Amino acid sequence: MPSADLKTHFRTVQTFGTDYCQSTLTQYESSRTGMRAVIVDQKGPKVLGFFALASEIFDDSGAPHTLEHLCFMGSKSYQYKGVLDKLATRAYSNTNAWTATDHTAYTLDTAGWAGFAQILPIYLEHIILPTLTDAGCYTEVHHVDGTGHDAGVVYSEMQGVQNTQSELMELRSKRLVYPEGVGFRYETGGMMEQLRVLTADRIRQFHRDMYQPKNLCLVIVGEVDHKDLLHILDKFEESILPDIPAPTAPFRRPWTESKQTPPLDSSTLEIVEFPEEDESFGEIMISYLGPSCNDLMQSSALNVLLPYLAGSSASLLENTIVEKEQLASAVYYSTEYRPDNLIQFTLSNVETEKLSTVETRFLEVLSEASNSELDMVYLRECIERQRRQLKFSAESSGTFFTDSIISDFLFGKRDGSTLKQLESLREYEELEKWTEAQWKEFLKKWISEAHHVTILGKPSANLSAQLEADEKNRIAAQKAQLGPSGLKDLEQKLEQAKSENDKEIPRTLLEKFKIPDTSSIHFIDTTTARSGLAKEAGLLDNLPQKKIDEDTSNNPLFIHFEHVPSNFANVILLLGTESIPLSLRPLLPLYLENFFNTPVIRNGEKIEFEKIVMELERDTVGYGVESASSLSNHEMLRIHFQVEVGKYGIAIQWLRELLWNGAFDETRLQATLAKLLADIPEEKRSGSSMAYAAESMIHLAPSSIGRARSTLVKALYLKRVKRLLESAPKTIISQLEEIRQALCQFSNFRALVIADVEKLQKPVSSWDPFIVDLDLTEPLKPLDARFSRQSEAGTSPGNLAYIIPLPTIDSSFALSVARHPTSPRDPRIPALMVATSYLDAVEGPLWTAVRGTGLAYGTSFARYSESGHITFDVYRSPDAFKAFVASKAVIEGFVTGATAFDPLALEGAISSIVLGLANSQSTAAGAAQVSFVRQVIKELPSDWDKIILKKVREVKVSEIKEVMKEIILPVFVAKTANIFVTCAPIMEESIVQGYKGLGFQPEVKPLTFFQDDYGLKLGDGEGDADDEEDDIELSEEDGEEESRASSKAEL
Repeated sequence: MPSADLKTHFRTVQTFGTDYCQSTLTQYESSRTGMRAVIVDQKGPKVLGFFALASEIFDDSGAPHTLEHLCFMGSKSYQYKGVLDKLATRAYSNTNAWTATDHTAYTLDTAGWAGFAQILPIYLEHIILPTLTDAGCYTEVHHVDGTGHDAGVVYSEMQGVQNTQSELMELRSKRLVYPEGVGFRYETGGMMEQLRVLTADRIRQFHRDMYQPKNLCLVIVGEVDHKDLLHILDKFEESILPDIPAPTAPFRRPWTESKQTPPLDSSTLEIVEFPEEDESFGEIMISYLGPSCNDLMQSSALNVLLPYLAGSSASLLENTIVEKEQLASAVYYSTEYRPDNLIQFTLSNVETEKLSTVETRFLEVLSEASNSELDMVYLRECIERQRRQLKFSAESSGTFFTDSIISDFLFGKRDGSTLKQLESLREYEELEKWTEAQWKEFLKKWISEAHHVTILGKPSANLSAQLEADEKNRIAAQKAQLGPSGLKDLEQKLEQAKSENDKEIPRTLLEKFKIPDTSSIHFIDTTTARSGLAKEAGLLDNLPQKKIDEDTSNNPLFIHFEHVPSNFANVILLLGTESIPLSLRPLLPLYLENFFNTPVIRNGEKIEFEKIVMELERDTVGYGVESASSLSNHEMLRIHFQVEVGKYGIAIQWLRELLWNGAFDETRLQATLAKLLADIPEEKRSGSSMAYAAESMIHLAPSSIGRARSTLVKALYLKRVKRLLESAPKTIISQLEEIRQALCQFSNFRALVIADVEKLQKPVSSWDPFIVDLDLTEPLKPLDARFSRQSEAGTSPGNLAYIIPLPTIDSSFALSVARHPTSPRDPRIPALMVATSYLDAVEGPLWTAVRGTGLAYGTSFARYSESGHITFDVYRSPDAFKAFVASKAVIEGFVTGATAFDPLALEGAISSIVLGLANSQSTAAGAAQVSFVRQVIKELPSDWDKIILKKVREVKVSEIKEVMKEIILPVFVAKTANIFVTCAPIMEESIVQGYKGLGFQPEVKPLTFFQDDYGLKLGDGEGDADDEEDDIELSEEDGEEESRASSKAEL
């Protein structure tokens, strides 16, 4: 590490390494302004910055949240909206920010130090000396448009969440846990009614109070040039001194020098209603005040006890309430690190009429546990697992230290002593010495005998209707009060604000900042080795391959190794699904959910699932089973284990045992099915998720496992499976066995091992027991492909438009789909990469036209060669149609030549592509996974990144215009695109009329229209009746629509 310049105003508070990973932490503090910086030296292509300010406020105005947006609108030296992001884009960088209850953090995500160093001082000036103009506040925070509707980026964001179940429950819980005058009580995002009256002056005052260097901590992770960094920070401080409050002026440190949270003096229970037409399931939230985040032993004990209570299906609360008594679909915990840590338990999807009794049962289970013998063996295994997971995360995540450093900045000691607690994990050695009595005392003090706040979240169809009516009335009154002339004035005011915000950035300013050299971007190298059928891709000559070849085994299993330096091994098995009978594919959710939570037959003895889960937790860092979408294949399945490298063979043993010896136990299946069914109402509440769910039901054929596993299939199919499991359990069990036999074929298997191959014992022969009794003569089946599992509508999009009203949302979401090349080698791909990167850029054309005008929180394109689709997404909009139209106009401008391409922005688009490559390979495991996908899934050469980047840099403007015309613009045209819009019912009519005006023929459909039972009928008529009772009540017309959806799926 370079030594710090002696002339710097930043003193080194401390430097220390850790005994559980390779990172080194260095803490600096400015003697001039009090600014702090903590550097985490870590190898890799990325440099990550998190610039955190303590942001304490005592109202719901949303001022902290508004600043998170407004600081990007320009600064003292760069008084142009979007200049920061345009410069960042050219420097292989991306900016973002978040607002938490106790802090606001601004992020800088860069490939290489050179780009990071170039943008850092400009970014910091935007934070400390932003312009905060009236015009910026008007468009970005809140305004009333010329039609009398409320808009603004911040307003639209909060409109989308304020009346959701989680937000309503969370807010009421805050009000009951924290008294007036304690900052944790308030909604820092802003309540809509307060955002409507928030003034620019109030925002400026909050900035003056909180955005001072002494209240700022920079957390920087990656390969950092310390000497260069301190030089940059010294120059930055010098430049801002005339414009900031005097560094010596009195300053009250937020949170630590404010009114502290008093202990809860009693327990409280309240019912909070949330809008939902399906009133069958609610939620329970129980909050406690815990030990101080600065108390290392107490906080570490909490990190062990909470997984013991609710960390898995074998843990106390999950096992009792979810698995055995089936009172909720899940019990999960969360903590907020504060001077009094907030501990929250959430019981999801509880039958509404049982909310109160289930809360009582939750407390009973805790009380019984604290007064009975604890499972000390399992508790000590939780300690070891926590330590193991921390080591794994420290090695595999670039952001592992970030939250701890920010929490220390907010609440820790200024001398650095609390930060230095990150040096080791010795506290877990002390916890291993704790007696049962100590653990019981800890449990009683903080949870089982502690006062708490309970919120029972109760769904209400009446509230949904009331909120809709209230909003209609409010807007009508607003329009009436303003009158035609007032609305016209507001329209003019908005246009004037937009004009002021959108002042053109001088090209000379942008040109001053050259694109940095890529030499500081150090990509992680991995080395491939192959065994068995994987060798058909070619023989390799490298050290890892020699290690593989030395393991004398004739095992023909397809095994692809990626050699990386690591103390852990990732063992992944890909399974093809083509052999699964079509009629059984909707059973996959049950099969997969049951996979790790079922008894196992071992040596003729049935081992109960609790013991299996405990053994899995003892042997692994993590495990899971899901679709292989993370490996760029949505139609295959992926089973994965992360283990210490010495347990490589044990991970393979688990694969064999769970695949072949997992028992389909009737009781366990019923519990699993109950959880799946209970989750469905909550899944249906998400506007964005349901737009995508409806799209998959229309575009995918019944053979697609993505469609078969959709919420809109589970809603019908699994309800009928539940009745079959009760009346004819052997039928379901035999069907699950049929799925197992279809999956467990040698020809279905491809294994991926990511590890330090030199540390693996028997890297190939450890797999020999896995293939015992398999037919090894079967040829390897082709990879399953999504393109071959599409419906006619998916293969040839066009002339379909669906508007789906959802009473659970207050905003709208739109998804438009058109054709896209199906091969990554298609010669148009480089131009498409540049075109979508150019359009999607922060402060780029779409950002300016949509987010910059308050029409939506965001828009984005996505390209899927696997399915041959390009999608355009409008996220959280007060009117998705208006955002759609504005976006279409942008594309048309480029296609017709009315809008010229900006050469500097095109350079930035290419830089963003470089950043995207670095993002996907930011860790050793990530780089290894990319290598596997490139070579095995996509069958591309190992140096494809270099090949495609060369082609990207050679793309001409004429080629970009051509792909915009041929591929991108069709996303906005009725005859070539299919559109799916979810919206609040109040928005339905205007959105329908809007799309009609563009030539679309929109159909308004309920979610039930898209449901499909895959032909599963019970034959007694009772199942269908139950389905109608459990779903949103259908009108006669809706019932006809549902039946048409089912028949459509069988085409």
